[in-house]
Amino acid sequence: MSDKHVAVLMGGFSSERPVSLSSGAACAQALEAEGYRVTRVDVDRNVSGVLSDLRPDVAFNALHGPFGEDGTIQGVLEYLQIPYTHSGVLASALAMDKGQAKHVAKAAGIPVAEARVMSRFDIGNRHPIEPPYVVKPVREGSSFGVVIVKADQSHPPQVLSSDEWRYGNEVMVERYVHGRELTCGVMGDAALGVTEVVPTGNAFYDYDAKYAAGGSTHILPAQISSNVYQKIQSLALKAHQAMGCRGVSRSDFRYDDRVSEDGEVIWLEVNTQPGMTPTSLVPEMAAHAGLSFGDLVRWMVEDASCLR
Repeated sequence: MSDKHVAVLMGGFSSERPVSLSSGAACAQALEAEGYRVTRVDVDRNVSGVLSDLRPDVAFNALHGPFGEDGTIQGVLEYLQIPYTHSGVLASALAMDKGQAKHVAKAAGIPVAEARVMSRFDIGNRHPIEPPYVVKPVREGSSFGVVIVKADQSHPPQVLSSDEWRYGNEVMVERYVHGRELTCGVMGDAALGVTEVVPTGNAFYDYDAKYAAGGSTHILPAQISSNVYQKIQSLALKAHQAMGCRGVSRSDFRYDDRVSEDGEVIWLEVNTQPGMTPTSLVPEMAAHAGLSFGDLVRWMVEDASCLR
């Protein structure tokens, strides 16, 4: 039994609000079962005032997307001097900016795919790079706004210049990497297991594949050679450290084994606020390492601090 008061920050106002509510509810319930006093906070623009009144011992950050994982809420918590979970201001902002994160990863010796960051309005009717390629919003999570351009497509996706596009004007155009979707969590200074994610009926691991029941199959441990398995664990830990992440993070990779077993391993991004829902990857990886969901969230609360 702990006398710590934990405020679980959930909901918020990004596109990922439904996922955050689900993550927050699961974490709050598990923390109560671990003996913590828990207050659920559905985050709005008055979160600073709410937290000033609550004065919790720890803020458990279960927010996803802009404001929740881009350094903004982290800055509010630093200002209020409330210890919090996950990464700090700089690492959160850096990891959320796909272009800058790629520069840092490449400088750390992590293999990345060639890419260009540009305005969506500059793409026009000509391919910015040789297809196939992927267009990603620079500062969104959960695969929102990701468009795959196939090799035989004659022109860039029209949605990029339409009024319906709501993911910001800056996009990253990245070489499409064939292969399998692999992901690896990091907890503190240790890599967890490597999971292969196989989308069910979807072309790639999009929002529905991530969060809908039955949207994807998780194979843990991934059925790959021990060399590749250990390489991905090593790269996930290296990315976590290069970005300056704290607590729990998760790195996503593509593994192209069409030519040889060692193949090509490409790091895609690090997620500083991995999902904590019943279908989420990091809780499964922790369980594979012998940690219950309660063990995981308790470790995260005890790891919380300011100046992260």
